Amino acid sequence: MMKRSDVAWTLVGITAVVLSGYLLYQEIRDLSLAELTDSLAAISARNWMLAGLATLGAYFALAWYDRIAIAHLGKHISWWFITLCSFTTYALAHNVGASVFSGAVVRYRAYRSKGLTPHEIGVLIVFCSLTFLLGTLSASGIVLICRPELLNRLVDAEPWLSIAIGVSLLCLVGLYVIGAWRHFPPMQLGKWRITYPRLPIVGRQLIAAPLELACAAAIIYFALPETGNPGYLVVLGVFLASFSLALLSHAPGGLGVLEVTFLAAMPELPTADVLAALIVFRGFYLLLPLALAILVVALFEAGQWSLRRRTDPARR
Repeated sequence: MMKRSDVAWTLVGITAVVLSGYLLYQEIRDLSLAELTDSLAAISARNWMLAGLATLGAYFALAWYDRIAIAHLGKHISWWFITLCSFTTYALAHNVGASVFSGAVVRYRAYRSKGLTPHEIGVLIVFCSLTFLLGTLSASGIVLICRPELLNRLVDAEPWLSIAIGVSLLCLVGLYVIGAWRHFPPMQLGKWRITYPRLPIVGRQLIAAPLELACAAAIIYFALPETGNPGYLVVLGVFLASFSLALLSHAPGGLGVLEVTFLAAMPELPTADVLAALIVFRGFYLLLPLALAILVVALFEAGQWSLRRRTDPARR
């Protein structure tokens, strides 16, 4: 049965989708399908290819999250298995939403077959979330310092405030690094106690997570037109804000949240061009991986069922 918190977050997600849908409708009600089609057709073959390569880079980095967590646990599992497990986990969780379907389910089924205990799988899941948080903090801090005017696209703020926020975010990342270096006591995240990892593990975390976010944002960047394009750092900054809002809202696939945030933050670009870029993003980063993930889950479960039949005489 669903917990009360699950029901609450589901309602939050539904509310976010409805509200974002209404705001999005207000933005695009005068947009024609022909305009959107023309914007998609205007994307060059080279940029389609670059967007596809950026997608591969993002999912490679996501697989690296799991690999880093496995190394932290001191376990040895093949890269191929980790890559399939990570790909399936994130493809499903990104689309369905954390409030409805947790990536923990896929990871639990997969890693239990490799001998990991439930506690170890729980630590792995929390560790991957921590890696993502570190990446978001570090990437956001760098963007806000390099482009302090970026904050004005979302809220009315002075440049010094943007720099101050960016420095504060990087200081939080620095505290984590110091904790690993000086062997601070374990972190208590909910019911999980996470021991500070070794510095080489921390170094990998600080590369993998920003890499994933940078590649995901690049999908949108390559799909935007060159004319009026605000630049990669701006696209990355808006993506970090919109993706964070989408996660906090628990809206499945950030439905509506991404679109509303990008349209509000990029008024210099035609609405059709922004929506076309987000359609490319959803197709490459969300929908295509979802279709492949469903196939991977089906094949894995079929293999597990076949294995049980061979090893359990009662099932023959």
